Amino acid sequence: MAADGGPARGPALTALVSAVRAALRAAADPERGRGMQTYLKSTQPCIGVRMPEVRRLTRTAATEHPPASVGAVERAAGELWRAATYREERYAATALTGLPVADGALDLLPLHTEMIVTGAWWDLVDGVSPRVRALLLAQPGAMTPVLRDWARSPDRWLRRSAVIAQVGAKDRTDTELLAEVIEVNAADPEFFVRKAIGWALRDLAKTDPAWVRRFLAEHELSPLSRRGSQAPRRRTSWRHRLSPPRRVVLCPPWWAEHERPGGHSLRTPVL
Repeated sequence: MAADGGPARGPALTALVSAVRAALRAAADPERGRGMQTYLKSTQPCIGVRMPEVRRLTRTAATEHPPASVGAVERAAGELWRAATYREERYAATALTGLPVADGALDLLPLHTEMIVTGAWWDLVDGVSPRVRALLLAQPGAMTPVLRDWARSPDRWLRRSAVIAQVGAKDRTDTELLAEVIEVNAADPEFFVRKAIGWALRDLAKTDPAWVRRFLAEHELSPLSRRGSQAPRRRTSWRHRLSPPRRVVLCPPWWAEHERPGGHSLRTPVL
């Protein structure tokens, strides 16, 4: 018996999980998958389904086999995550936790935490970040102490998650909390944490640049974090203005709508 009183595994859950797996396999591109795995430096195989397509296929499967409760979402997503034989199943698990029935559900926090700790790489960890943000905005009283604890965790991925938890929150950002989670990690030598600090500040600068300027002026940050807090500069030389436009492609093409560590999109100029 599951925690919400439902069966630990029933026909509806089996149908949803099976539908997601079947849809992913049908969309597989082995050649792209090899490129994905190489780029991510992952020991877990990839079958080459682009991120937007993973989300679309997962939503379609959930429409055809809708989970009736938060508990059902937790069980389906947990099974996809824990039994994943290829990386896209884990992406699909994260996508399931974003279904409307589970929006802002604190009951999913243990699963989100598990995904961060066991995912232990930027693509999986950053995929959970929007769920953490949704929980914080929906239940700040419960989530604020959680993020304060994560910011001090020995696990680097929980620390990173605490820093980027409010990316995308815009004018709803709790700047006091953001300042705290950055301050306790400002001297952290870990690359992914330093990149996270720059990303979080750069994102907030879009809506509250004055706050970010004050914070940068008052705090000592690593050069990596400080550089990451700045918007990319555009070249304005006459040579650039007179140059023919460069064709820009997504590199690699399977990672559309996703970002590098620290929030830099995977866009590479091709001359």
